[in-house]
Amino acid sequence: MCGFFYSYFCFIENANSILMKNLFVLFLFFTVSLQAQLHLSGIVQDRETKKGLPFATLTTEQGISTLSDVDGRFQLTFTKSPETLTVSYVGYESKTLSLFETKSFFVIPLSAQTTALKEITLSNKNPANAIITKVIQLKNVNNPQKKLHSFQFKTYNKLLVTANPDSIQGKIDTLYTGSDSKKQIQRIDSSDYQFKKIINKQHLFLTEKVSLFQFEKPVLKETILGTKMAGFKEPIYELLGFSLQSFSVYDEKYELFETKYKSPIARHALQEYRYKLLDTTTLNHRPVYVLYFKNRANKRGLEGLLYIDTENFAIAKTVMRIRGVLDITGIHEFDYLPQESIWFPIRKSFKIVKGKSKDPTAILGGRIEFAGENDTINTAPKRATDFSYLSSEMRVYDLKVNNPLKIKKSSIAIEVKENANVRDELFWKENRPDSLDVRSERTYFVLDSVVTKEKIEKKLKFGRKIINGYVPFGPFDLDLRYLLSYNNFEGFRFGLGGTTNEVFSRTYKIEGYTAYGLKDEAIKYHLGTSFRLGNFSNTWIGTSYTNDVREIGSTSFATDKRVFKLYDPRPINISTFYAFKSWRAFIETKLIPKTESIWQVSHSEIEPLFGYSFQYHDQLYQAFSTTTALFSIQWNPFSDFMQTPNGKIEYEKRFPKFSFQVTKSLPTILQNDFDFTKIDARIEYEKHYLNGQKSEVLVQGGYTIGALPLTHLYSVSPNNLTKDHLLQRVTIAGKNSFETMYFNEFFSSEFVMLQFKHAIKRIQLFPKVKPSLTFVTRMAWGNMKNPERHIGFEYKTLDRGYFESGIEFNQIYKGLGLTTFYRYGPNQLPRFEDNLAIKLSFVLDLGF
Repeated sequence: MCGFFYSYFCFIENANSILMKNLFVLFLFFTVSLQAQLHLSGIVQDRETKKGLPFATLTTEQGISTLSDVDGRFQLTFTKSPETLTVSYVGYESKTLSLFETKSFFVIPLSAQTTALKEITLSNKNPANAIITKVIQLKNVNNPQKKLHSFQFKTYNKLLVTANPDSIQGKIDTLYTGSDSKKQIQRIDSSDYQFKKIINKQHLFLTEKVSLFQFEKPVLKETILGTKMAGFKEPIYELLGFSLQSFSVYDEKYELFETKYKSPIARHALQEYRYKLLDTTTLNHRPVYVLYFKNRANKRGLEGLLYIDTENFAIAKTVMRIRGVLDITGIHEFDYLPQESIWFPIRKSFKIVKGKSKDPTAILGGRIEFAGENDTINTAPKRATDFSYLSSEMRVYDLKVNNPLKIKKSSIAIEVKENANVRDELFWKENRPDSLDVRSERTYFVLDSVVTKEKIEKKLKFGRKIINGYVPFGPFDLDLRYLLSYNNFEGFRFGLGGTTNEVFSRTYKIEGYTAYGLKDEAIKYHLGTSFRLGNFSNTWIGTSYTNDVREIGSTSFATDKRVFKLYDPRPINISTFYAFKSWRAFIETKLIPKTESIWQVSHSEIEPLFGYSFQYHDQLYQAFSTTTALFSIQWNPFSDFMQTPNGKIEYEKRFPKFSFQVTKSLPTILQNDFDFTKIDARIEYEKHYLNGQKSEVLVQGGYTIGALPLTHLYSVSPNNLTKDHLLQRVTIAGKNSFETMYFNEFFSSEFVMLQFKHAIKRIQLFPKVKPSLTFVTRMAWGNMKNPERHIGFEYKTLDRGYFESGIEFNQIYKGLGLTTFYRYGPNQLPRFEDNLAIKLSFVLDLGF
């Protein structure tokens, strides 16, 4: 449980004993004040079936009212003890209980009303459907982001990972072996006892956030004014952008814990949900309907309550819930603004507790973890850690509507102020709706001490560096990519390289590498330097020189993110390279909203390292020079970005994504042998499904104009060895590679390729064998203009198209997998075995 912190808690018990003596009086006062409150809980059930009745209404004579949850359970807290509790549910007889009984948990059975049930059953029209139809029709009228021109408000948000200590027995279990007469103690399990001791004094995790939300049609922006994360001097910025629940309940898709569901008030929602009118009540002194909704087909789909204004059919409150691997509840509460005649959201709350799953489930990077359980009835007692939960609450204040407003940097969805993580206590006292309790205060103290003593923050930074392929050494990050690699031309390639990091400077950067191939016995090297012009745009201007070799026909986008692999399977089998010496000057920037672009001028001297000549203007070139200008841009229009003091983060990745690159020769600048233009484009799309499946589509194309040697044309990423027997061709599968296409088999001056992938949820075949099954289809078409220019090298063209399909069995055992592909269509080979490819795959999970 909570692997990130739990291993350090036992240490804290002794290290903070002195502190606890000083806090004892305050802690005692806090517990006494809790005991002065009356806690009442229970379950409302159908008398016959014993099933819980979801969202039954419970009311005291004092006017305090609540609803049971989706399982029929309820919990009430009173400062003054009520005398009676009345329970009502549509279609059932109401029941009033006396609360003079000395117990805190009530099982309340209700009897069905036969006459009422007949009326509901025989009615041809469901009144709830008519209400929902009106809600959907008036969505744009009641949606604040549609009706209001602008609004602005501040929020206070508090997120906890904790447990209720009263729910935990906290016993020390003694396990014996042997017969009754000769019992021996095998093990003493005190984990529940230790856990209860910890949770009595503190939470497992705590973070607070104060934000300013600004809306001016159609832009909504959050500016984080202050943030405090227990244990961290600098917050984990990705966690600040974590989407727990939708901002608006009027969106077509409602989001709970980063999963989107069709909203119960979306268009055509009546086809997907069942609705039931439960009650009428009042909110903000206005009458509202209370409707229960549930997904028709999916038992684990969205369900909950809608409180709907009876006059304008606006949403006045919602309760959204998902039951499955995790039980997740999201609540939205609204205030009615009479002047604007609109319900405006003023409070959001969110809670995750353990659900039912065969597999253990971890969330928030392992900060909260739940053990798995079987489908069969589990009679084993709950572990203490099963009572852990995550809760978040956001409150709105300082609301202003329809005031003149100008949003700065509107392309950024979330902006974190430079001083957000160094706010003083006065700031927090002014913005917290309530002062922190003793457990919360101690959480900050303990986790700050643990993280500092165990250097967890440094370990996290180190882990992030490792994931990206770097090992930090003071002001320098060693680049692991250059240490060792292999290809058929260089043989084993040993190298050393890296870049300066933020310890050296946040403004200047120096990077480079050197490498040596044992087979070609040649030294390669690179040296570059750059200077950052702006933090918001993350603009760098720099220059570099490179002397190295590169695979022929390879195409890459300059804006592609750096990807670290312990192994890169394709180069292992490549024999045809060209040597190049290149000078370049560049500007890299994110100035244009939702883009990353590179502007570059370079001069290269190129020599093919295989038997090849290029004929141009009656001259044979076995080596040549080019001077080019390059513009490359990555555009992610549907993603959301966060501006932090350290730079810009794409915290919400959405598809499709677009890449475009153009390279143009500059004939009149320096020495340049050819005049050409090269255009490349790519579209990527991914769709994740609620059942754990995923679909991917990749479309990529390239087009050249003018004279360009084979070294810089397109080979469409082949990954198959030219060997006679199938088993001789078994290698490592590549990413987006044509697994049945042989190296140097096809070349094109213009091409387009399509790839379709569909991955289903991992299937458990045996206890430790759980493969991920992916179906893949790839196809490509191409053409070669002026083929007579390329001399001394044989190849085919893709004018008739190329097709392959296969199945990937990834992560069968400890990351190892197996893939198989088959080649068909016009370029199918005569012998069956030559069209078949079997490859190994490997997926490494570093666990960070």
